[in-house]
Amino acid sequence: MTSFVEAARREKLKELVRRGIAPYAYHFDRTTLARDAVAAYRAGDETRHALAGRLVAMRPHGKTTFAHLADASGKLQLYFKLDELGAEAYGALELLDLGDCVGVEGPLFTTKTGEITVRVQRVTLLAKALRPLPLGKEDASGVKHGELSDPELRARQRYADLAVHAEVRELFRLRARVIAYLRRFLDGRGYLEVETPVLQPVYGGAAARPFSTHYEALDATFYLRIADELYLKRCIVGGLERVYEIAHDFRNEGMSRFHNPEFTMAEWYEAYADYHDMAELTEAMVAGMVEELFGTTLLERHGATLSFARPFARQDYFTLVREHAGLDLTRATDADLRAVLKRHNATDAEQLAGAKLVDEVFKTCVEPKLVQPTFVFDYPIALSPLAKPKRDDPAKVERWELFVLHRELANAFSELNDPDEQRRRFEQQSALRAAGDAEAHQVDEDYLRALEYGMPPAGGVGLGVDRLLMVLADQSNIREVILFPMLRPQ
Repeated sequence: MTSFVEAARREKLKELVRRGIAPYAYHFDRTTLARDAVAAYRAGDETRHALAGRLVAMRPHGKTTFAHLADASGKLQLYFKLDELGAEAYGALELLDLGDCVGVEGPLFTTKTGEITVRVQRVTLLAKALRPLPLGKEDASGVKHGELSDPELRARQRYADLAVHAEVRELFRLRARVIAYLRRFLDGRGYLEVETPVLQPVYGGAAARPFSTHYEALDATFYLRIADELYLKRCIVGGLERVYEIAHDFRNEGMSRFHNPEFTMAEWYEAYADYHDMAELTEAMVAGMVEELFGTTLLERHGATLSFARPFARQDYFTLVREHAGLDLTRATDADLRAVLKRHNATDAEQLAGAKLVDEVFKTCVEPKLVQPTFVFDYPIALSPLAKPKRDDPAKVERWELFVLHRELANAFSELNDPDEQRRRFEQQSALRAAGDAEAHQVDEDYLRALEYGMPPAGGVGLGVDRLLMVLADQSNIREVILFPMLRPQ
């Protein structure tokens, strides 16, 4: 249903067409941004500028009209005058609305109130907005009323969110800088960026349910990848000794503040390295990124002062569980683990067993304690079917996870390269699948064949880009850092 406001805008659209004014332009020769025009004017440059953006305010006063134009750099006041524009062009201003995209040309001057302003000598309509943007109004105290604020509506209509919130645009510029830094860092260390299949005949590399699709040409089921890992390690087998990919992965799981079914991972693998090497590299990457982006290693986030100065803390998985859950994992039974979860009011303890119980105890009792950047080393072997056994303790694997603000940001292994041991691990996962664990790994015969050709020792890391952005941008919900997150269909 068209609202009264939208109907009025459509009437203005008809009148524009009747007057011979094109409502949707093909091109405009913009010469500068608002910010740069102001800087040039302050430096004594009196150049006539051509600027383009959205009208975000209009104040007609008879034969003069003041307005504000917003572009990617900020806002700039406009001054329209009947004598300057002529009756026809000035009269067309009444057909403009807030949110319309316009181009203006003219010199800058300073008003009596001291505001730098464009004296508009020519105005061009570039796009008529048929819906009013939820710009809101600012009162005398600086508080905005009526602007777009509902979190779900902002995510559902991200285009409107971006259009009215400069801080949201800055967040996604930060995201672009983070990804650019990841590429630059890895390229600088001799890594090769590669592309691996999104559609896979056998999914793997993580414990997750996949999305599936039917490929008609082959009459076969394929899966959206849940991780990049197994294909990147195939590259290691083939002699590409340092590889990485920044890619979208997909997991058919529930949504939460920390989970979106489509998410961005950066994964990298290096031949002849182990998980200690990967910790050093990841620490250098994250610390360097924070320093470059923010000019400091200290960030105030969610009420905590986070220090990204090196070295990050390094803790042992089993020790942390003993300290915070009161359990010795080398002896604890499923009943012991369930008892701990029940004391913490976990609702699904009875439905979990084995490795999933251990993982849930860690998430419940330990993760809330991990605020500062912390590497947690040496996980139980049952939790990590793709990692090598720890050199001095075969009940553990050489794996670490990096936590910041209670969130796991990265996961790394000394990669398992024994094909027979990998087959045994896959077969153990298959038994779990047969018992009803839909997230257990499948047996990937092609990957096993690759390992049989010989994969050198290797270290690998998976970094959750979205979760890293949540920390860096001080956001508590993952959908705030994803341009177009998954939402329930309307």
